[in-house]
Amino acid sequence: MENRTLGRSGLDVSVIGFGCLGLSHGYGHRVEDDHGVQVIRRAVDLGVTFFDTAQVYGPFVNEELVGKALAPVRDQAVIATKFGFDFDGTRESGLNSTPDYIRRTVEASLTRLGVERIDLLYQHRVDPDVPIEDVAGTVKELVEAGKVGHFGLSEAGASTIRRAHAVQPVAALQSEYSLWWREPESEILPTLEELGIGLVPFSPLGKGLLTGTVDSSTPFAEGDLRGNLPRYNEEGLKSGEQIVDLLTAIAERKQATPAQVALAWLLAQRPWIVPIPGTTKVRRLEENTAAASVELSDDELEQLTAASALIDNDVARYPDKMQSWIDR
Repeated sequence: MENRTLGRSGLDVSVIGFGCLGLSHGYGHRVEDDHGVQVIRRAVDLGVTFFDTAQVYGPFVNEELVGKALAPVRDQAVIATKFGFDFDGTRESGLNSTPDYIRRTVEASLTRLGVERIDLLYQHRVDPDVPIEDVAGTVKELVEAGKVGHFGLSEAGASTIRRAHAVQPVAALQSEYSLWWREPESEILPTLEELGIGLVPFSPLGKGLLTGTVDSSTPFAEGDLRGNLPRYNEEGLKSGEQIVDLLTAIAERKQATPAQVALAWLLAQRPWIVPIPGTTKVRRLEENTAAASVELSDDELEQLTAASALIDNDVARYPDKMQSWIDR
């Protein structure tokens, strides 16, 4: 698989990464460790070098799984994790990016991952109670100490990105971005291009919608976060049916799948965009990584862009509390 550089950071990663969240968190029951290790190591075999986790996934157990799976191939992997949620011992209880808390939780992440350095460390959500300059300054100290390689932000707004970048260069911004959700195009992408920051889209397949396997009649299992998201009710999912129909038609012509076409569209938007689709299934992993070789014509790209512009984006992505954590 080819590599891409995240902006002007010098951090090279596979053109498609792997989001490890779903192995432990968010979509029902966590997988057995042996299966999670199998999936992650198959990703390595397929040329994936970029693996994304976070303290909050589980919490904690996803970092442990990623560390266990990548230990034999540590020199081949770029590991990204995130700080920023406070914990009451079992679940997140709010945001916390105070400097002392960052230092303590990063030490814990290093231990769980079994590494001496975190390649890319994101602030998971912007903490409105802590100046971003203090956050960036703390990460700068961790970079200088050799415990962190690069600094990232997640779901930050343009002003926050600029302020953080002025203190410690930001290598990457993680944000939801796909044919199902194109909000970053208005302010975020131009800001990243100007500053030389890479974009790492999570949920690049619309949490399943753009694969063609989820529609308005799909029941979500207990523990599946989509069951609580406003955009994934019957009305919201119906608004995405047109783009799924077009993805399916283009995929048939390309001898590809809707998911591969959706990822190919993302890759065509900017040369510094690296999506991180996740899955618990090896066959879906193989399907997603093969998207790196799918090429879309200008006409196909324009058709997809035009169709996705018709999707109703007025519905909030998250319930009120989660939505309040988005810095824009």
